[in-house]
Amino acid sequence: MTLTFAAADADALPLHVLEPDAVETWLDGQDDRTRAWVKASGFSGGIGAGLMIPGADGAPVAALAGYGTVAQRARVRFALCAALPALAEGSYRVASGLPETDAEREALGWLLSLYAFERYRKSPAPAKTLVAPDGVDAARLEILAQSEALSRDLINTPAADMGPDALEKAVRDLAYRLGGRVEVIKGDDLLAQNFPMIHAVGRAGPQAPRLIDLRWGDTGPKLTLVGKGVCFDTGGLNLKPGSSMGLMKKDMGGAANTIGLARAIMALKLPVQLRLLIPAVENSVSTDSFRPGDILTSRKGLTVEINNTDAEGRLVLADALTYAAEDAPDFMLSMATLTGAARVAVGPDLAPYYTDDDTFAEALTLGAKAGADPVWRMPFHDPYETMIEPGIADLDNAPSGGFAGSITAALFLRRFVGETRYAHFDIYAWQPSAAPGRSKGGLWQGPRAILNALPQVLDL
Repeated sequence: MTLTFAAADADALPLHVLEPDAVETWLDGQDDRTRAWVKASGFSGGIGAGLMIPGADGAPVAALAGYGTVAQRARVRFALCAALPALAEGSYRVASGLPETDAEREALGWLLSLYAFERYRKSPAPAKTLVAPDGVDAARLEILAQSEALSRDLINTPAADMGPDALEKAVRDLAYRLGGRVEVIKGDDLLAQNFPMIHAVGRAGPQAPRLIDLRWGDTGPKLTLVGKGVCFDTGGLNLKPGSSMGLMKKDMGGAANTIGLARAIMALKLPVQLRLLIPAVENSVSTDSFRPGDILTSRKGLTVEINNTDAEGRLVLADALTYAAEDAPDFMLSMATLTGAARVAVGPDLAPYYTDDDTFAEALTLGAKAGADPVWRMPFHDPYETMIEPGIADLDNAPSGGFAGSITAALFLRRFVGETRYAHFDIYAWQPSAAPGRSKGGLWQGPRAILNALPQVLDL
């Protein structure tokens, strides 16, 4: 699909965006037939309300979209596109009522609402396109929407068609289209080149484990993204119950989010030296699976006691983060569907993140609000460091007790980044039920906020 704005032309229907208190005022300026039609239709201006207004021949000449109150909009990320189901196919231009300060967010929401996952079933949604409102950066919004669509497609694809091979192909295709270069370390070469934990987690999978390494840009500050690419997670020998395994095609959601973020950075031509690292594995069950009680030696040299093979994401990230830090980036961030504890803490809407960098946190707070991409800062709580130290090895991959699971996972990762400026996002990458601008399924969580924060964080 192509998530783009409609061309500005005379055929685009005028769309009047109305809050409940503005409906009567708008009607005062209309002819008798329009007033009668709107009143008979019961249009109230609430979020989700939409109405086509016919002319004398019955063909639509305008449309109304309810915008709700300020308090109601605080509960809906993209309020305008909630009216789309009530609108007819066609092209629309905002004629009145949309606050200038909201135009960019609502235009993005409209684009995102056009997304549909069509790989296995062709059921194109009715074409309801929007002319970009005056004053918005239409090209940038199209890049954001198309980049998120890429991430959604990757997450929504079942593991049978989105294993490490396909994830590598997605990165190679991105590099081909936008001018990056890719190197891949695969299979037993991971052992030869000292990525033992990536190899251990993925060696039982039907496709060889690998570390995918994309680079783009030759000047500017170094920015490194690391995404967890566990293409399916059975839990390994600590096998998940079926109820917990059903969504594990999305356990590469961190990789998908960083691939989409990388696409946006490249398409926007940000002046950075971008690196994207994805440890791509499948955590499978076979005679070659790594075991509870094993002790693995990481690339950094730290030993890790395996107390649960279902806490595998932090293992593959640890080797990738160590490798990333060796290149001394100016800023590094990881994204991963890492812990259920994060979902318990903040639910599916918020992207919890960890950082010791207050400059990044402050910029991200502003960037999240501007990008309609909510995040929540969590603590690197140093007193919990003892919880990830088992005694028999340097680190424990799954501390007992069940407390602070997201925090202890983040502390585990921090052990592998050294002095590098760093942030970690423990995301869900999934929309449990459809909402305006967010279809059920794979989701961006954090990339728009990050993109908005980067200029301040990297002095761009």
